[in-house]
Amino acid sequence: MNIVLVLSVLALSMLASVALAAEARQALDLWPGTAPGENGDIGPEKFEPPPKGENPPITRLTNVSKPTLAIYSPPKEKNTGTAVLICPGGGYCILAMSHEGEDVAAWLNSIGVTGILLKYRVPARQGQPRHLAPVQDAQRALSLVRAQAKQWDIAPDRLGILGFSAGANLAAIAAANADQRQYEAADDIDKVSCRPDFAVLIYPAWLAKEDGKSLVPEVRVSAQTPPVFFAHAGDDGIIAESSILMHLALRQAKVPTELHVFAGGGHGFGMLPSANPISGWPKLCEGWLRSRKLIP
Repeated sequence: MNIVLVLSVLALSMLASVALAAEARQALDLWPGTAPGENGDIGPEKFEPPPKGENPPITRLTNVSKPTLAIYSPPKEKNTGTAVLICPGGGYCILAMSHEGEDVAAWLNSIGVTGILLKYRVPARQGQPRHLAPVQDAQRALSLVRAQAKQWDIAPDRLGILGFSAGANLAAIAAANADQRQYEAADDIDKVSCRPDFAVLIYPAWLAKEDGKSLVPEVRVSAQTPPVFFAHAGDDGIIAESSILMHLALRQAKVPTELHVFAGGGHGFGMLPSANPISGWPKLCEGWLRSRKLIP
């Protein structure tokens, strides 16, 4: 049996084992009051109906103006102390809360990792860079989780960030700009570091300029950028150079990085099971986490 088939079988087996969604231990508001820059011009938060015939249907949430965190803890006997902030994708228009959110938390719990699902602000606010409000939410979330680490049985020096598509865009920007908080401090929580200890970027969007030859300026890779794992499909409409260029910049900065570009898979596969080799990315990521000594 070749290695590609093995990975596909392992991926399907793993996804079957976490098919039952994890349950959030608690959910909490991200900000002590109104989030930075909010003026009440976004309509009521709502779920969009899936397109006819979509199988499985994807949960799409939009009009988020009050960001929250949902904490998914592994069983106490499996808890490794490592935690990951999960950033679903959705083009900064919606949040794909199922296959890029809750299902990710279930997988993380299965390997002893706490999953922290970030419901960040969408759609993009007029007159602002599309990533600004989401990155503010991610930075605040990382500080808040560290501030609550002991209470949630989390190791504050093993807190990562994982994103898909637009969520991976904001995760990359948060990882590369921890020295530049994107908002005025709201309280003492914002005195706690917002630097993730590692990042997992799955088909990240818009990290490369349109010509595919250089990174966008907001991705400020340096020696202080944390280690990163990438997975991307070569036939993705969001060009794989988005991952490749950041991977090369990390290598130049001597930051540990691992890149997987698959021949096929398209965009938006998340945790959806398939026979495509790209469905093996969670098992590859688990191996990377072990190699970084983030899980035993």
